[in-house]
Amino acid sequence: MSNDTVFTFGGNAPHTNARQKDKTVTGGKGANLAEMASIGLPVPPGFTIATEECLTYLAGGSDFTAKLRNDVAAALNHVEKTVGKGFGDAADPLLVSVRSGAAVSMPGMMDTVLNLGLNDDTVAGLANTSGDERFAWDSYRRFIQMYGDVVLGVDHGLFEEALEIAKEDQGYYADTELSAEEWKVLVAEYKAIVERELGSPFPQDPIEQLWGAISAVFDSWDTERAKIYRRLNDIPHDMGTAVNVQAMVFGNMGDTSATGVAFTRDPSTGEKAYYGEWLVNAQGEDVVAGIRTPQYLTRARRELAGADKPSMEEAMPEAFAELARVFDLLERHYTDMQDIEFTVQQGKLWLLQTRNGKRTAKAALKMAVDMVGEGLIDEKTAILRVDPMALDQLLHPTLDPEAPRDVLTTGLPASPGAASGKIVLDADTAELWAGRGEKVVLVRVETSPEDIHGMHAATGILTARGGMTSHAAVVARGMGRPCVSGASQVSIAREGRTLTIGDRELKEGDVITIDGANGQVMAGEVATIEPELAGDFGTLMEWADKHRRMRVRTNAETETECRMARQFGAEGIGLCRTEHMFFDAGRISAVREMILADSEAGRRAALDKLLPEQRSDFVTIFEVMAGLPCTIRLLDPPLHEFLPHGDTEFEELAEATGVDIEKLRRRAGELHEFNPMLGHRGCRLGITYPEIYEMQARAIFEAACQVARDSGDAPVPEIMIPLVATRRELELLKDVVDRVAKEVFTATGTTLEYLVGTMIELPRAALMAGEIAEVGEFFSFGTNDLTQTTLGVSRDDAGRFLTTYVDKGIFARDPFVSLDIDGVGQLVELAAERGRATRDGLKLGICGEHGGDPASIAFCEKTGLDYVSASPYRVPIARLAAAQASLRAG
Repeated sequence: MSNDTVFTFGGNAPHTNARQKDKTVTGGKGANLAEMASIGLPVPPGFTIATEECLTYLAGGSDFTAKLRNDVAAALNHVEKTVGKGFGDAADPLLVSVRSGAAVSMPGMMDTVLNLGLNDDTVAGLANTSGDERFAWDSYRRFIQMYGDVVLGVDHGLFEEALEIAKEDQGYYADTELSAEEWKVLVAEYKAIVERELGSPFPQDPIEQLWGAISAVFDSWDTERAKIYRRLNDIPHDMGTAVNVQAMVFGNMGDTSATGVAFTRDPSTGEKAYYGEWLVNAQGEDVVAGIRTPQYLTRARRELAGADKPSMEEAMPEAFAELARVFDLLERHYTDMQDIEFTVQQGKLWLLQTRNGKRTAKAALKMAVDMVGEGLIDEKTAILRVDPMALDQLLHPTLDPEAPRDVLTTGLPASPGAASGKIVLDADTAELWAGRGEKVVLVRVETSPEDIHGMHAATGILTARGGMTSHAAVVARGMGRPCVSGASQVSIAREGRTLTIGDRELKEGDVITIDGANGQVMAGEVATIEPELAGDFGTLMEWADKHRRMRVRTNAETETECRMARQFGAEGIGLCRTEHMFFDAGRISAVREMILADSEAGRRAALDKLLPEQRSDFVTIFEVMAGLPCTIRLLDPPLHEFLPHGDTEFEELAEATGVDIEKLRRRAGELHEFNPMLGHRGCRLGITYPEIYEMQARAIFEAACQVARDSGDAPVPEIMIPLVATRRELELLKDVVDRVAKEVFTATGTTLEYLVGTMIELPRAALMAGEIAEVGEFFSFGTNDLTQTTLGVSRDDAGRFLTTYVDKGIFARDPFVSLDIDGVGQLVELAAERGRATRDGLKLGICGEHGGDPASIAFCEKTGLDYVSASPYRVPIARLAAAQASLRAG
């Protein structure tokens, strides 16, 4: 294995080192640059510094080894020879870009520096060799601004303010109107800003500039925005970023030059049509940072949008034709939709990067299904290509097309979907308000990578500037957030926290609705409709069901939830929490009467009132789930959760029961527990008050027999005893359930199949699974409580420190979102192994929140569980994730 960490590409570079094509070594961008160069595409030459150098740098006090410095010098020499220019040569300077490139794409999260190598001497050489003094000084001011911000830490707003003042003084609207002399004046002002802010002049040595930029890219791996993005997208923190140093090509060399971002298919809809934006006489940051609102790539898109400025197809037909040829070649080569950055320098097309493009769930489904139809990929590849979590975008309501709309303005439809919420004008406010349960729409002039936490907290994003390939648009699509960008009528007054749209003034906290499918921005909240789950969605789900081994059930306890889950493809119930039924306003009084009774007779009297209600609940559920297995958990939570709170509730209960209020208060005090989640709950209730579980078992069996008689299709009740730690607990309570079943079957003349099992949610239960399986006929892993009891961490209180734990690498992910496979997972594996060693064919499932998490589902497949159970909206996610896990295992 080679230990090289610097790889050249372009020109006569060999591209034969296998490590260079490994994205974990050279990042997605570096690997793809080498790949494009090796197949003969026009890629500016350069070199990539491997990800391990980033990790070494961050671990070793932010310094570079002598070997790395030597290797970079040799690679830089390769670039100089290839382009015939010298780095730092005052007469004919080589300029380079320095960009990040992680193994997993993180758009906009890490740093980039363009035009590196310019100084007071080389700017004259660039002006001379290009024959365009204005271009040279425009490039120099861009470099100082970007390097000052990214590397030196000078507030970029200071540069922007100086530029705006310069334009206002001359009465200019666009940057392109400034002359060479005016840029020279601004460059001097930019350098003065740097010296004033830092106390030292702007660095003139190109080598010093280069290593400063490399340091900045490595450091950007550890920025807060990058950490948040990785946490939100389950990207490991220990991968590091590569650095790509590449000869500059210039899109800002006049009207025959341009820059752009393009997709081989529409990333919003999946339509097989070129999608992208471009700008004449500009550099790439102008497009992706949303500094200018760009033009459309194709004539068809321009006409559809009713835009006046010419498309690239019309203005540069030859360069566009070459770009179209490259699109088709790259899509066939990578067999996936590509996101491409390109530059046209004086009529010649150059490719700066390609990567598999971020896309919406709708687009991902359409592309996957279409590409199978086109013969580009097969069914299995299509299943593996769609991110299961992305399906969440499709399963929620959209705006009702018939609902009235008070349209304030229309921007660019940057990311589809609809969102209503209160206007917030900065990311911190978005996070704060969302944290207290409010829906918010983040409104910005343009978003920056620092806004990532606010974008995640918001239900939608609206920007005044930027196109459909800007940072806001790309990140929103990846997150599944609706986004409208480039809404130029939006004006924000930060001081007054107000928003003006046309002639309407709104303030922070007012409700608006955005439609990311057509770009509309509306006042107030617009009505929604339920999603249609047919077409490409249905096709992919059909393929997934064909290739998965595990069954998928739902966690549900109401008729509405059950019907929704069946619509989403659930194959039964994996967890019905019966305590939720007890909180109903019409029943809580009888429940409290039962709990506060001081004798068995009193409890049974109250339970007799609850029996018909419980039976009715189960009839409703079994009718929806007729013929399917239904795992029903008997009463689990501590009794204190049902107790009255406050004088009014005690008075109402005293009146309903005829029991003295002071006696009720005294009894409630007797039931007080210091640590109720580890107290008198679950099977411990059933052991001390078996009449509670008797009533529930009777309700279940009477309901099941009624549905079996009425429909001819019997449900299969699986009665689950919670919080079991010993074989004897389960044995005692199984006897109760079996006795009641026999009584009901005798009384009704109906017999049906049922199982009695337990929820494995305590470490002792996992360890003693062999003994417990002598009695239990199935195990369902309650991974919420199993995680709490194994880690000794309260799920309700852990939010205060879990984010820090994930950031510091103590946990790879939040263990309540994605299963702690090393610890909790080991207990699941052990319990499965010991349980099946005792009882051949023991049915095993998982019903905690992890049942809807793709990474946890992959673990369940590996462990050989029979099914996973998820909340109704996560059933399709679980179906797809189970198919992917099965394909990867096979």
